[in-house]
Amino acid sequence: MNTQPCPVQFSLDPSQDFQKIRIGLAWGLGLPSWPPTTEAPAWLLEILSRVRSAGEAHLTEGRKAAVRDILRHGVYKPAGRAKPSSEYLLASALEGEGPLGGFPLVNGPVDVNNALSLEAMWPASIFDLALVGPELQLSRGREGEAYVFNGSGQEIGLQDLLLVRRRLGEAWEACGNPVKDAMATKVFESCRDVIAVVYAPLNEGRPALEALMARFAGLLGEACGAEGVGWAIP
Repeated sequence: MNTQPCPVQFSLDPSQDFQKIRIGLAWGLGLPSWPPTTEAPAWLLEILSRVRSAGEAHLTEGRKAAVRDILRHGVYKPAGRAKPSSEYLLASALEGEGPLGGFPLVNGPVDVNNALSLEAMWPASIFDLALVGPELQLSRGREGEAYVFNGSGQEIGLQDLLLVRRRLGEAWEACGNPVKDAMATKVFESCRDVIAVVYAPLNEGRPALEALMARFAGLLGEACGAEGVGWAIP
């Protein structure tokens, strides 16, 4: 495992205001094949043990409000089914019996993304780098914009929602957001390179995000076998 420069050019949509948001990037290159996870590794069980012991108190009111605030914009209200993915992960982790609760196991890189999102209670996206390409942009959804987020063809409306776009020719296409990522760029067994985006409130400080991104890159290497890793706060 070695440190690699950021494989994407990350920009901000110049038509939008992002004063409340700080973004973290982590990447893992040269991954081995990662079939669906059948057994939780020790590092994941340790996170889930701490979260389940804390219960609902794991998500403080201050952090809940701060994360929802970065999503609240225009017509988009981050509540109910539109709440941040990190809140869904906490609810899953706390339901049911056993060390996993209802926490979803997917595959190595996605498990890292979900577990660290749960630990920090900041939403995060992870993409197949071959599918998103070398340019990503932080933006907000346009009126009437939507994309499919699962294999059943269900769509999420994107108007005014904070999101990430990939560059397709001269256009920018939405591929992920702090609620549900697009099916078109998700990480499956054939993926060999990943790029992750963590959406953090600006007022929670840079050092905490730096620590999380360093751990993210470390787990992509140590737990997932990436040959090259790295992280950045653009």
